[in-house]
Amino acid sequence: MSDRRPRAARRRTPEPPDSAAPAEPSPQSGSQSPSVVQATLYRDGRRVASPATLAETFRQLREHPDGMAWIGLQRPTEDELHSLAAEFDLHELAVEDAMEAHQRPKLERYGETLFVVLRAARYLDAPEEVDFGELHVFVGPDFLITVRHGAAPDLSAVRTRMEADPELLALGPEAVLYAILDAVVDGYAPVVAGVQNDIDEIETEVFGGDPAVSRRIYELSREMVEFQRATRPLVGMLHGLMAGFAKYGTDEELQRYLRDVADHVTHTSERVDGFRQALTEILTVNATLVTQQQNAEMRALAEAGFEQNEEIKKISAWAAILFAPTLVGTIYGMNFESMPELGWSLGYPFAVGLMGMVCVSLYVIFKRRDWL
Repeated sequence: MSDRRPRAARRRTPEPPDSAAPAEPSPQSGSQSPSVVQATLYRDGRRVASPATLAETFRQLREHPDGMAWIGLQRPTEDELHSLAAEFDLHELAVEDAMEAHQRPKLERYGETLFVVLRAARYLDAPEEVDFGELHVFVGPDFLITVRHGAAPDLSAVRTRMEADPELLALGPEAVLYAILDAVVDGYAPVVAGVQNDIDEIETEVFGGDPAVSRRIYELSREMVEFQRATRPLVGMLHGLMAGFAKYGTDEELQRYLRDVADHVTHTSERVDGFRQALTEILTVNATLVTQQQNAEMRALAEAGFEQNEEIKKISAWAAILFAPTLVGTIYGMNFESMPELGWSLGYPFAVGLMGMVCVSLYVIFKRRDWL
C-alpha cells in the first residue's frame, strides 16, 4: 500500500520562517484542541511520544523520519484540517470531503495517500434503533489520520489492541487501517443480532394484530437502507485493496487479515440484504392482514346494519298499523256537538269496523313486503 522511503523524499519540508517577520501563532499552539482525540508517535511498533498539540506532533515526526504518527480527530475545525493538509500534502478534494459528513463509503488514492470513508454502526438497546457514524481515514507512508463524525466506532479500543501487538503495529499505517476496518466490520455484528431480534418481534406483532407495527416496520426498513449503504460499498473497497497487494507490496500477514475482514463484510452484506427482503415480505403480509381485518369489520358492520334495518322495518310497520285506529279514535273522541256521526246509531260499529279494516289491510300489505 505504501513504501518506507525517507520522509524528506516524500513530502515538502517547511522552510524556516523569516527571522525579520514576526511568527504567526499556530492554531494548535498551547493546549490540545478538543477535536484532537489523541496524537501519538510510534517507532518500531512502540509508542515513543504523545504530543499535546498538532504542531508538536509535526515537529517530532520531522525529527524522527523513521517513525509513524497516528492522529485521531473528532469533528475537527477547518484550520486543523488545513494544517494537516499542509503538513502531509493531503489532496484538497479529500480534505473537503473530510470536513463534511454524509459521504458515501469509498476508497480513493491520491498519490501515496489513501483516503477511506467508512460508515460505522451500533445498535441502541433502549430505543431499539441503529445509530450510524462516519469515519474518514487518511493513510500515508508514515502517518494515519482519522476524522470521526459520530460516536461510532470506538477507536480507543483499536489503539489499545494495536499497541498490545507491536509486531503488527510495526507494519505501518496500513496495519492500523486493517485494524480500523476490522473494528468497523466487527461492530456490525451486534447490529445484525439486534435487527434480527427486532424482526422476530415484528413478526409476532404482525400476527398479533398490533396496529402500531406498520410504523415500526417502516422505520426499521429505512435503517436497513442506511445499513445496506454502509456495507455494500465496503465489499468492493476491500476487494480493491486486495487487488493492490502485489503492486504495493502488502505484507502477507496483512493480506490474510484483510481477506478475513472481506469475508466478514460479505457475510454481513448478505444478511442485510436478507433483512430488507424479509421486511418487504412482512410489510406485504401485514398489509394483507390489515385489509382482511378491515373487510371483516366492514362485513360485520354491514350485517349489523342489515339486522338493524329489519328491526326498524318491523317497528315502522307495527307503528303504522297502530296509527290507523289511533287516528280514527282521536277524531271521534273530539268534543264537538256538530259532528253528524254522533247521532248515527250505526256510528260506533262503523268506526270499529273501519279501524279493524285499515289495520288488517296494512298488516297484509306489510306482510307481503316482508316487513313483518
